[in-house]
Parts: sequence; structure tokens; C-alpha cells
Amino acid sequence: MASIDLLIIFFYLLVMIGIGIYFSRKNKSSEQFTTASGAIPGWALGLSFYATFLSAITFLGDPGKSFGSNWNPFVFSLSIPLAAIVATKWFVPFYRGSGEISAYTHLEKRFGGWARTYAMVCFILTQLARMGTIFYGIALTLNALTGIDMRLIILVAGLCIILYTVLGGMEAVIWTEVIQAILKTMGAAMILYLITLKTPISTIIETGMREDKFSLGTWNFDLSTSSFWVILLYGFFINLTNFGIDQNYIQRYHTAKNPGDAAKSIWLCVLYYVPVSFLFFFIGTALYAFYGDNPALILELKQQVSIEKNIPLEALKASDYGDRVLPFFMKTQIPSGFLGLLVAALMSAGMSTMSSGMNSSATVFLKDIYLRYIDPSATEKKQFRVLLFATTCMGALGIVFGISMIGVKSLLDVWWKLSGIFAGGMLGIFLLGFLAKKVRNSEAKIAAFLGLILIAGMSFKDALPTYLQIPLDSKMTVVLGTVSIVGIGYLLHKIRAK
Repeated sequence: MASIDLLIIFFYLLVMIGIGIYFSRKNKSSEQFTTASGAIPGWALGLSFYATFLSAITFLGDPGKSFGSNWNPFVFSLSIPLAAIVATKWFVPFYRGSGEISAYTHLEKRFGGWARTYAMVCFILTQLARMGTIFYGIALTLNALTGIDMRLIILVAGLCIILYTVLGGMEAVIWTEVIQAILKTMGAAMILYLITLKTPISTIIETGMREDKFSLGTWNFDLSTSSFWVILLYGFFINLTNFGIDQNYIQRYHTAKNPGDAAKSIWLCVLYYVPVSFLFFFIGTALYAFYGDNPALILELKQQVSIEKNIPLEALKASDYGDRVLPFFMKTQIPSGFLGLLVAALMSAGMSTMSSGMNSSATVFLKDIYLRYIDPSATEKKQFRVLLFATTCMGALGIVFGISMIGVKSLLDVWWKLSGIFAGGMLGIFLLGFLAKKVRNSEAKIAAFLGLILIAGMSFKDALPTYLQIPLDSKMTVVLGTVSIVGIGYLLHKIRAK
């Protein structure tokens, strides 16, 4: 990378840390650290939600998928408005009315400590999986551009994120995400513009139509493969989890000035994310058309992947190197100056999600572990110190998870599988308590236990005998887990009522 590009990246990191230092002057209490004292305007919160959705998984995974296959994963984005309807009508009023910062406090009130603890553990594991996947995505790109060891990249990026998150708390997180949201959107538009200078849009569309790259998957109601309906159901349930039980989102409902602003921010997120997600999938198809017309330009990448994965060059598929295509294009086709801006945009795509994940995980540790089991009478000063310590620890664990993910085949596939495993039980227990008001603790325990058996069976079905395997696509794990817990719990209640 040229010196100008490195300077731009260095300046970006300094700005992020500078924001943390600026807000550190106000960041003196647990309330300020976790909810910014409820002073965030709706438009900024909407950009913050959008920045969380638009992570490095989107930045690299979406173009990688549309390059290597088709637009089937874009159906996930189409499901977000459906989940937003539910969230704005029921979830936001529920949480704003409860006054509880933790998303899991009400689960203990409804079913007991076991439900709160289970949901909290699933949330933390989800955050670690998300942070690890995103760290790896950032490292993959910077390694391709600079040759710097991935582990060192993850370590340095992680330390920068920990620093500004610890210094500035939730207010710094949200305002850095506002900047990052703008930077990421500009980066996506710039990438597509640079591709279209080399390959006209008409050629991209013609190639995409000829190769069936714009397909959203089969429209047959087939739940055993990645059909349109499987992705729609998966996306709907995952986004219900995001808006209904994910501390990342619940905590930020409380940062809004009022419930109206909190609800408005969700729709602003939808308005921003869906078209930009479309843009990233189109970038993948554009790259496919560009390299289809210029196969010699991608030979270096294919040879590298062929050696690394021990796959003969002639047997290599586009899906084998889809996640690497965008970083390779940035490295070989984008001029100096522009490259630094795009790398900063990619880093912002990862940093926004990880900083909010660290802050919300620290909040969960304080509210659901420390104050619940260790020191219920902790002073305000002590609570604030615990938040700083927990944020640092979550960041360190995220770094470890990122290093452990080096070498995975597809960022999007890994993230979807892990999120599906952890989300099913969380959402099922929440909806059971939210929808079925008369279901008792004992009935919820049985429903959760049986639901988790089904989730485990779906998650590790390849290890089971054929006759025990559930004939559903793995992305149906969250759907099956949620529906089974709610359904079994309600059925047990009806049996008892008789």
C-alpha cells in the first residue's frame, strides 16, 4: 500500500480514538456508559442500527456470495421490514415501558433465574462469534493488501476498538457509528463506480441474467435446501431476535430521547440497509462480470487459493474464493488514495459492530451476573469500574475468537450457522413469555429443554445416523428452535388447563 493510503487509515483510527477521548469527559457513570443518559436523537440512532447491520460480514460476505453463487442471501435483507413491523409495534413499547436496561431481567421475573442465565449466555456467545467473524473479515482484507500477519492485524484493530469503547461508552459508540455508517455507504458506492469504469452496467446485467446470478433461490416451498422461503424465514426469526432479545438493540432503545424516536430509528435502519445491501450484492455480480471478461487478472488469486486449499486450479469454483475477490480487486485495481478510503470504510464496517457488542456485553455482565450473583449492593463507582473491566475482557475474547476463525471458507455461512444455533433458544423463551402469559415456569423449562434438543440435533445432524436427521436446511435451526419452544410450552399449558 502507498504511504497516502496508510496515512488515511492511520488518520481514521486516530479520529475514532479521538471521539472516545472527547466523550470520556462525560462518561463518569454506569447510566452514561450504557445508555448515554437517553440523549441520542432518533436519526443518529437509526444510523447506529444501520451501521451495526452493515458489518464486515456484509462488506465482504455479500459480494462474496453473489460472486460465488447468486442473490439468494439477499432475501435476508427483504425480511427485515417484516421484523421491524413487530418490533416497533410491540418490542419497543415493551422495553421502554419496563425501564430495564438488560434485555434479560424480565425473563427472570417471568420464568426464573434459569431463563435469564440461559439467554444471557447465548447472547455473549453470539457476540463473541460475531466479533470473531468480523475480526477475521478485516484481517483477511488487510492481509491481502499489506501482507501483514492476520493475527497482528486482529490484535491492533482490537486494541483500538477497546480503547475508544472503554473511554467513551455508549455515546462514543453511537456517534462513531454515525460516522462509520456514512463512510461505509460512500465506500460501497465508490467501489461500484470504479468497477463500472471498467465494465459497463449493461454488461454486468447481461452477464448476471445469462449466468442466473440474480436468482433469489427456488420459489418452491422446499425447507430442505436454501430456498427463497428458507432464507425469508431465517431472516425474519434472526431479525426478531435482533430487535426483541439482543442486548445490542434493546440497550439502544433506552438511549433514544423518547419511545417515538426509538421506533423511528428502526425504520430508518431499514430504509438505509435494504438498498445498500442490494448495492453490495450487485458489487459481487459486477466483479463476476469484470473478471469473466478479464480472466487473466484474477489468475494470481486463483493460484494462491489453489495452493492454500490444495484444490487443482481447474477444479476451483468461484465459491472457493468469493470472500477474497473484493480485497483482491481493491489491491490490484484501485488507485492510491481511493484504496486508503475504502480500507477505512471496511474497517469501519467491522469496528461499529464490535464496539457496540463490547459495550452491550459489558452491560449484561454487570446487570445479569455481577449485580445478580456477586455484589448486588455495589456502589455506582464500583459498577462503573466493572463496566470498564468487562468491556476490556470482551474485547480480548473477541480478538481470540477472531484469530481462531482464520481459514474459514465463507464468512456469511459461518456467521449464519453460529447465530442460528444461539438465537433459537433465546427467541423461543422470550416469545413464550411474551405471548403466552399463563405458561408456568415448569412448562417453560420442559419446552426449553425439548427445544434445545431439536436445536442440537439440527446443528450437529451430520454426526447423527440418517434416520435421526431432521430433513431441513441448517438455516431452519432458529425457526425450528423458536417454534418448538413456543409450541410445546403452549401445548403443555393447555394440557394442564384441562
